[in-house]
Amino acid sequence: MTEHLLLIDDEPDFLSGVRRLLEREFNGLSVATADRPRTALAMVRRRQYDLILLDIKMPEMDGLDLLEELLRLDPALSVVMLTAHGTIDTAVTAMKKGAWDFLTKPVDRETLCRVVSRGLERNRLKRENERLRRELSDRHRFVGNSPALRRFLDELRNAAATDYNVLVRGASGTGKELAARAIHAWSARSKGPLVMVNCPAIPEHLLESELFGHCRGAFTGADREHRGLFAAADTGTLVLDEIGDIPLAIQAKLLRVLEEQEIRPLGASKPIPVDVRIVAVTNRDLEAMIAEGRFRQDLFYRLNVLGVETPGLAAMREDIPELAEHFLRQAARETGRPMPPLTKELLRALMERPWPGNVRELQNAMRRLVVTGDLRLPATGPAALSAEEDLPYGEAKERLLEHFNRRYFHRLLQRTSGNVSRAAVVAGLNRSALQKILRRLDIDPAAYRA
Repeated sequence: MTEHLLLIDDEPDFLSGVRRLLEREFNGLSVATADRPRTALAMVRRRQYDLILLDIKMPEMDGLDLLEELLRLDPALSVVMLTAHGTIDTAVTAMKKGAWDFLTKPVDRETLCRVVSRGLERNRLKRENERLRRELSDRHRFVGNSPALRRFLDELRNAAATDYNVLVRGASGTGKELAARAIHAWSARSKGPLVMVNCPAIPEHLLESELFGHCRGAFTGADREHRGLFAAADTGTLVLDEIGDIPLAIQAKLLRVLEEQEIRPLGASKPIPVDVRIVAVTNRDLEAMIAEGRFRQDLFYRLNVLGVETPGLAAMREDIPELAEHFLRQAARETGRPMPPLTKELLRALMERPWPGNVRELQNAMRRLVVTGDLRLPATGPAALSAEEDLPYGEAKERLLEHFNRRYFHRLLQRTSGNVSRAAVVAGLNRSALQKILRRLDIDPAAYRA
């Protein structure tokens, strides 16, 4: 990856000599030059530089004043000051104004190359740290300003301010995992571990061992001690994703852990105390499951000390333009592709769509738009029927069948949280037949796992 250095000095011979030297010594380094402050400012406005070498004595503007202007444009810049009249006072002033280093001309080749090498490395680290901080903040960022979203964020902050267990509920694609992460990040436990558990992904016969741990020799194949996820989350937060899929036998043991604040690993002779906050996540109707005997009522009350429900996109439709722009920018950054414009026609189409898959469906649509330039949004509801009325019977029937299939399997996967085996049972199909249909419709079951 090409790195860019800008050399600012009013001496032509110095500019050309240092440029040739640096391009020869640093493979892949692009060196640009400017002999006037205004030229330099215009260049920094047009592109991001990885390092700047700046002479203190400049025409039009003092080098120290130019340093302030450059850092105002890009506060992350690494700037090395150059002067033929170096004094301690000048160096201290430059550092106070934000310079990273200071060299006195004439600069010998070895010193110059060493400082440039260190400056480029410093810039790489700073840019990487900025990228990681941005990604971390994005994980906990809710985009929008609708009343529904503001009320939800107030509920999250109130829950995060306590140490009570929280039950996060909502439809698929509404950001339940993001809400769970935010509760941890905004809580007093944020410096402790955050452990995420996708309950349906762990086979039933292994779930107890994964949650509570086991001792060596506790069962066949247990050739070493395993701490378990509760122990790993000690002093932090344990997020139990799709809590409704935990078998009744494990529910009873989970209830005991919540009541006693201690775990007993398989094969252990005595319990181990744990300090863990639980955030349970589900899109299931737990009250209906309780009535059917598939979920323990006492566990429900232990988990639902504080309950929050993630709003669907229909409840915060006014946030769609801001969300779409955010996802477009994010996808462009992730793929290195240009960000498509949000035209009036595109915004109208986005605002009119019902978005049954909620925010996740919108995010995936924006990703497709960046990669392929095509939204590929199938028609839904009565509009789909009216759109086919002028077509020949065979073609209209085929299109309407396509719309039905997409709507049916979308809702089926929503109900089963993307679990293909359960979806096949509900649909009365064998698993392989269902997988073939989903592949033909280009539907990814993973997108429905909250």
